[in-house]
Amino acid sequence: MVQPERPFDLLNKEIGQAVLIRLKGGTQIRGKLSSFDIHMNLVIQDAEELEDGVTRAKIGTILLRGGNIIYISPV
Repeated sequence: MVQPERPFDLLNKEIGQAVLIRLKGGTQIRGKLSSFDIHMNLVIQDAEELEDGVTRAKIGTILLRGGNIIYISPV
């Protein structure tokens, strides 16, 4: 039987890659996943805030608190 991957294993594979993150309140952030911790706090580089898939604001490097994250998806 194949063992399913753990969430942190999946995140480890995405370090240095572009990800799309949806936050509580509906905000979407796109950028490169730099690092994360056990609380799912994320450091995102070259972050952009999106609105309807279009860049609304360029943010740069940002720390997202894990408790505000709804999902993380590879781009």
